[in-house]
Amino acid sequence: MGTIATIHEMLVKKQVSCTELTQRYLDAVEQANPALNAYVNVTPDTALATAAAVDKKIAAGEEIGALEGVPMTLKDNMSTKGIETTCCSKILTGYKPIFDATVWEILQEQNAVLLGKTNMDEFAMGSSCENSCFGGAANPFDTNYVAGGSSGGVSSAVGGNIAAYGLGSDTGGSIRQPASFCGVVGLKPTYGAVSRYGLIAYASSLDQIGPITKTVEDASLVFDAIAKKDKRDSTSVGGGNTYATLNRDIKGMKIGIAREYLDGVRDDVKEATLAAAEVYKSLGAEIVYFDLPVLKFALPVYYIIACAEASSNLGRYDGIRYGYKTAHYTGTHDMICRTRSEGFGEEVKRRILLGTYVLSAGYYDAYYKKATDLRGTIISAFNKAFEQCDVILAPTVPMTAFEKGHAVSDPIETYLTDICTVPVNIAGLPGVSVPCGFNAKGMPIGMQLIGKSFGEAQILNAAYRYQQAAPEKFRDTKWGVKL
Repeated sequence: MGTIATIHEMLVKKQVSCTELTQRYLDAVEQANPALNAYVNVTPDTALATAAAVDKKIAAGEEIGALEGVPMTLKDNMSTKGIETTCCSKILTGYKPIFDATVWEILQEQNAVLLGKTNMDEFAMGSSCENSCFGGAANPFDTNYVAGGSSGGVSSAVGGNIAAYGLGSDTGGSIRQPASFCGVVGLKPTYGAVSRYGLIAYASSLDQIGPITKTVEDASLVFDAIAKKDKRDSTSVGGGNTYATLNRDIKGMKIGIAREYLDGVRDDVKEATLAAAEVYKSLGAEIVYFDLPVLKFALPVYYIIACAEASSNLGRYDGIRYGYKTAHYTGTHDMICRTRSEGFGEEVKRRILLGTYVLSAGYYDAYYKKATDLRGTIISAFNKAFEQCDVILAPTVPMTAFEKGHAVSDPIETYLTDICTVPVNIAGLPGVSVPCGFNAKGMPIGMQLIGKSFGEAQILNAAYRYQQAAPEKFRDTKWGVKL
């Protein structure tokens, strides 16, 4: 399994040069990507230039950092200076940012090897990755199934061993849900722990960048690297310092299970989650059941707030300054209307319309204001829950990956895949999805651990202890680079 630690050790011991390793990954991308469709833009020149710089350092006897020379990827909604960044939308065709996102700036300084930009649902709106203008990413466990969304490309690439790790963004579950579907680890940090500067916005009060990795320790390493305070993001606080605390004893830890999180969950997912609870009991943790009735409001609250913010954020795409512009129009107003109609996909238009509706004069109080009030109620309910337990255990998604085309045929049911993940975003809490089993068809099942605000160290430690106790849940796929 090509973990960050494995790659670092190979580079330090000179078992492989960074250039050779990078070329192996690029070759694997070329072979696997036609089936997985994980990458929408491969950047071999950037990758090999960084690899050469790392080899030069190693040859000179200099120490290299944990992430230095490790091949990775970025979701296509993170700004990369001079490298096309489209959010997998026709409306941003040809857009090359003139600045880097803070997270990419940080990783560049650590000589991270960028293999390319990965597939996603258009503007991060979706749960299957099929809303991409490039077509959806496939699941590395079975390419007839979706990778999940919206960070489907990153999860497919990491699960398919054509990137050692990647960064995704999570607005309502977009890191954790595809990580669950693809049998990898996905961390959604506390809101404000990681800078959003350079992340192309969907819903600004919910968006958060985080790592998708093969193992919990890799997620911890990457999180510690990127969780830095940034003056360019007014909500940025910073975080980090989780790696040093991994593998602490969890004897006596109270792990809470909200009964509402198990409602409507498929039997195989529920069984896998409860089996994980038994593993924690064997490690000395105490399982505490409690009620969290406000969870039933989470999904409508999320879609009202997210769509309202999206309708504002996406107003900047008008065909005048950058991106796609319609070929035929009669005036400025007609040009903007035609550009947006042709440039945005169906799901994005649906959410913009919904957001505009809930913000309109006659409906603002009935929908948007009520949703923001309920958001406060949900935050209070989580705070109260954490008086009874240290972390909360729940399914990541009520189901395993669904077959391609299902999201298009039933978009409302697809929205329900977010039911377990959106409460975390509404409350601004950290959550990590960890593989915890497989269904009868061999498709991965994920569980999530939810922590108190800035409690990443606690949930990652609990996740790591589970990984150590149940390593068989972390399976590799047939694709990509084998180390």
